[in-house]
Amino acid sequence: MADDLKKKLEAKAKETGASPPTPAQTIGAYLKKMEPEIARVLPKHMDVDRLLRIALTTIRTNPLLLECTVPSLLGAVMQAAQLGLEPGLLGQCYIIPYGREATFIIGYKGMIDLARRSGNIKSIYAHEVYSNDEFEYEYGLHPSLTHKPAMSERGEFIGVYAVAHFMDGGYQFEFMSKEEIDRRRMRSRSYNSGPWVTDYEEMAKKTVIRHMFKYLPLSVEIMRGVAQDETVRPDVNEEPISVYNRPLEAQMISAEEIPAERMRAEREEKEEKEGTSRGRKDETEG
Repeated sequence: MADDLKKKLEAKAKETGASPPTPAQTIGAYLKKMEPEIARVLPKHMDVDRLLRIALTTIRTNPLLLECTVPSLLGAVMQAAQLGLEPGLLGQCYIIPYGREATFIIGYKGMIDLARRSGNIKSIYAHEVYSNDEFEYEYGLHPSLTHKPAMSERGEFIGVYAVAHFMDGGYQFEFMSKEEIDRRRMRSRSYNSGPWVTDYEEMAKKTVIRHMFKYLPLSVEIMRGVAQDETVRPDVNEEPISVYNRPLEAQMISAEEIPAERMRAEREEKEEKEGTSRGRKDETEG
């Protein structure tokens, strides 16, 4: 689909003598072509024209997104549409470039919105905790949590807690230290870019709420949507592959081990390419 439309746009520009379409114009044309499909999956409370305008603005204002493959961009927009979330300034979700692939990431406000839509959650929120705050929590048969923020200098960031109140009067809360949040951050493809850099505390709150989701009375559709978080969907007809879809042992790798794992993988890939190159040279000389 992408190649055919691109060729048509280039041919039309050539016939009329106009300049070749810019990347933004090309992506805009793709989104327009996909409008009926996006409208079919969009929740009733959202307008397809508004979503496409916001998505195109988000893509146009990030030069690195304009260099991403069109199918991955379309896939990210489709994922936002399926969940009924708007990318961009509201912080509901983000489209982040990872190399030449666009990655869909749910934001803190997007997680809150998804939980509230379930109809079973009365309220849900998360707060940062700092070293000078008065903070105590306890799990067990009688869980409790107390947090009184410091009035002036709050000190260093030490973690985040999230609380969900159910319609039936029950509640659930979770606390996660900065160390645990950073370990989970390192599992993300965009651990050193995008909202993890520009909006760290928002992403920290989202991380705790995401962890708490497994204990909340949410629909299968919402849980399935959250499972698509931080995915690269190279084609809108393919199922997304989540970076969290890995064996438990791989998920337990510490933050200190992650860079070493990446370096080892890159080194092995380089050695494999060099070996292949040498093999081809030997065959030529033979």
